[in-house]
Amino acid sequence: MKLILGVIFIIFFSLNLTARENGETEITTEDGIEVFQNEKFYLLKKNVKIESDEFTLNADDVKINFDKNLYDITKLNAKGNVDFYSEQYEIQGDGEFLEFEFKIEKIKVKGLGSKLITKDLKMFSDGFIEVNNQTGKFSLKGLNSKLINEGIIIEARSIDGVFSDTGEKKNITLLNIFDEKISYIKNDGTDMYAKTINYNNENSIIELIDNVTIIRNEEKITGDYGTLDTTNNSYKIKSNNKSKVKVIIQNNE
Repeated sequence: MKLILGVIFIIFFSLNLTARENGETEITTEDGIEVFQNEKFYLLKKNVKIESDEFTLNADDVKINFDKNLYDITKLNAKGNVDFYSEQYEIQGDGEFLEFEFKIEKIKVKGLGSKLITKDLKMFSDGFIEVNNQTGKFSLKGLNSKLINEGIIIEARSIDGVFSDTGEKKNITLLNIFDEKISYIKNDGTDMYAKTINYNNENSIIELIDNVTIIRNEEKITGDYGTLDTTNNSYKIKSNNKSKVKVIIQNNE
């Protein structure tokens, strides 16, 4: 059953607006709302703005899935100049496309200049960013993918990981990073480069594989395989049979 509604929600075109009350969802759109009652979703068209207790959203077009009634939102898909913010879920997302599943707290942002900010994590990509707040899993894919967490900077074409939420802050506990050109991590004044970089909080070891470079203070060491122990800030570099470990120490005095 398909029903075209002009004013099922609040659709305003003037500046004399009544303030939204707690518990209400206010939606403004230029081209109205199209409701598919049996399929349990509705479409919002052109310059959509949504304000609710759970989130605010601006986008060109929005599809919303619901459960018991139109206000009982289970999932939203937004496209075109998307700007999403939720204080309740501690998420802010911008991109060309955004999908959010409310019950499992899973968000995905796609497109050039995509940005996703959660508690203690800042993520950027020209491909896509995906985060599950409940499981802690996150993924960044595409050019210019970048993650920032408490002084740690990560840049690579593929960044997969897991974070834990202590209640006070989010900490990265697992990382798998890859870039066919080079991946990059900056941590506590140490710059690390390699095609593949892995991190496991259980052993506090950062593993670097292929085209490895570690730069710290005046030291620059290159090789084929390296590890850095984040507990004592010590590191090791090895080479394969085709190359040797190279150390450059610069004296700036």
